[in-house]
Amino acid sequence: MQSLPRLTAEQTAERLGVKLETLYAYVARGRLSRERTADGSTFDALEVERFASSRRRSPAPGARHGEGRPLMVIETDFALIEDGELYYRGRAATELADEPFETVARWALTGRWEADARFSPGAGLDAARAAAAALPPGAGDRDRQLVAVTALAAADPLRTSLDPADVAGAAERLVAGMVAVLPSGAADPAGTSLASALWSRLSPQPARAGSVRTLNAALVLLLDHDLAVSTLAARAAASARATPYAVVVTGLGALDSPLHGNASRAAHRLLSRVIGGDEPARAVADAVVDGRGPLPGFGQPLYPSGDPRARILLGMLSEDPDAAPVVDAVERVSAVLRDRTGAEPNVDLALAALSLAGGMRDDAGEVVFATARSVGWIVHAIAEYAERPLRLRPVGRYAGPSA
Repeated sequence: MQSLPRLTAEQTAERLGVKLETLYAYVARGRLSRERTADGSTFDALEVERFASSRRRSPAPGARHGEGRPLMVIETDFALIEDGELYYRGRAATELADEPFETVARWALTGRWEADARFSPGAGLDAARAAAAALPPGAGDRDRQLVAVTALAAADPLRTSLDPADVAGAAERLVAGMVAVLPSGAADPAGTSLASALWSRLSPQPARAGSVRTLNAALVLLLDHDLAVSTLAARAAASARATPYAVVVTGLGALDSPLHGNASRAAHRLLSRVIGGDEPARAVADAVVDGRGPLPGFGQPLYPSGDPRARILLGMLSEDPDAAPVVDAVERVSAVLRDRTGAEPNVDLALAALSLAGGMRDDAGEVVFATARSVGWIVHAIAEYAERPLRLRPVGRYAGPSA
């Protein structure tokens, strides 16, 4: 059997659910072995899994599940997170942030770099708009995107084709349709970039060059991020040979979570309170009490020194004088968290800041996330279609009462 890739210290600590200090304490006590390289310590994946399993054998009284998560290593050839940076096929994602989203997306899907790439929704847009218009008044833009994907699939006679070229074409039409289905006061002129079209649907403000540049950068930086939970769900669907449209619907379902794609909404509300005059410490305290997980907008275990995507986007916002109140709120809240926990802003806070600076609704960050990541899901689907079908079907271990 081909040997598994070795885990970094950060990956091992995350796998075990412990801090780095605890991990190295295990090493010092001889409970785990490591290899030291010029790039840092690495750990054997199977040894880590055995150690995690041994910690699960004696759960606390009354606990239904032990610690640790199942080990799964899936080879990917697009996104890499290493040394605090995100790379797309060996190129730093932060260095691609100023490239047109369509150019980066087409390169991700096909390997072709085309500076003038533009996406068009094609047939099915009228049906998608009609389906979105039929939703109840309380529906959000994410709801409109979800029904649009199904309508666009129904209009695509090649939707069941898994040929890479057909899948890539479907991805481009699908993402363009997810933007075009959103309410807008005017039709997009020919040749409009996807970022410009999306801005006109999310923001009541004019699409200034700097604003569209920041939104485009957000789309590029959110295109893929290793095997996030929505990407794993999408790949599992592709393993069963689901169509690319069904893969995106699967991803959207997993993305619709306060711990994943919806985290920017809570961060939006946190920043809104500070902009409105609340003390940052009080706003943070209330967010901790109300939240169902980590404080929204801060911390990212894959980036111990801070999320590079957030740095790029917040840096762009700081260049816009009109965004000064939002940038000030970000700095004040960040100072509270940095002083007490050392946590740095993540991309969810940057999305919240972008949407606030653009006068957008609090769910706008979710729409940006879903639009960009839909391309990433299909990049993973193309790779998965080349693998053995149903290889991602795990085996359950019964833990219920005896018969």
